[in-house]
Amino acid sequence: MTAAAHTRRSAHGHSVGPGVTFAHVVASEWIKLRSLRSTAWCFAVIVVIVVGFGALFASVASGFEGMEATAEQQQALGVQVITIGVAFAQLVAAVLGALVITGEYGTGMIRSTFTAVPRRTPALVAKVLIVGVSTFVVSGLALVVAALVCTPLLSSSTGIELDLGDTGLWWSLVGAAASVAMIAMISFGLGAVIRNGAGGIAASIGLVFVLPIIFTIGMAVISEPWIYTLYEFTPPQAATRVFEYQVEGSSMLTPPTVDDAVVLTPWQALGVLAGWVVALFVVAVAAVKRRDV
Repeated sequence: MTAAAHTRRSAHGHSVGPGVTFAHVVASEWIKLRSLRSTAWCFAVIVVIVVGFGALFASVASGFEGMEATAEQQQALGVQVITIGVAFAQLVAAVLGALVITGEYGTGMIRSTFTAVPRRTPALVAKVLIVGVSTFVVSGLALVVAALVCTPLLSSSTGIELDLGDTGLWWSLVGAAASVAMIAMISFGLGAVIRNGAGGIAASIGLVFVLPIIFTIGMAVISEPWIYTLYEFTPPQAATRVFEYQVEGSSMLTPPTVDDAVVLTPWQALGVLAGWVVALFVVAVAAVKRRDV
């Protein structure tokens, strides 16, 4: 009976349990993700926030009218307007990332998932990849639409003429989409460790929204290089650095820092975010493997 159970096959000819391939796991997780109403709502909110906030600020940004700015500075201002809603999109993505895993624990579906994939790690890898890729695609498309909407609005309201042929602008938008996706993946790791919906969402919101406030207060009180450097390596600040448009090798729009403090370049910031994703995922895998469902 035991041998028969291990060799049992589904109607499609694919072995059940240990014989399930990673491609099947990814397909299953994609079906689960897109069948959730919370996913559709979160993605819709991300699109509305990114496009809506960009269009709103582009149409009322008359304060820049007549300012003397180089072509690079105008591009940087344009990127700031287009990506003005990214921070709020990251907050929504953080909630989505936590819900993807904590929702299964809440409904008990995680038992079926781990029964089908008893090694557990492939299931978690598939989940985090699906969350990251889908969030990147949705936020990337939203940013493209925002760029197309904001370009004529900025021209009419401020006289700033954006060059959509500038590769630097598009790299900034790719970085912005990547930052949203990585925040979702970081939040997934937190949710996998906490396993509770309310706790996972609270931790994610605290990471994206509350942590910067704490550091802002701390930097106002302490104003030492070490605290500015420490802040650079937090997910919210690293996510902001990823999509900065560089003007003469530095950003003209970031808050002032202090001497001797580390300031990450976009590529360094992307590496920091990737490190957070990997570190939290490793902790999540270790926690999931040690616990009973």
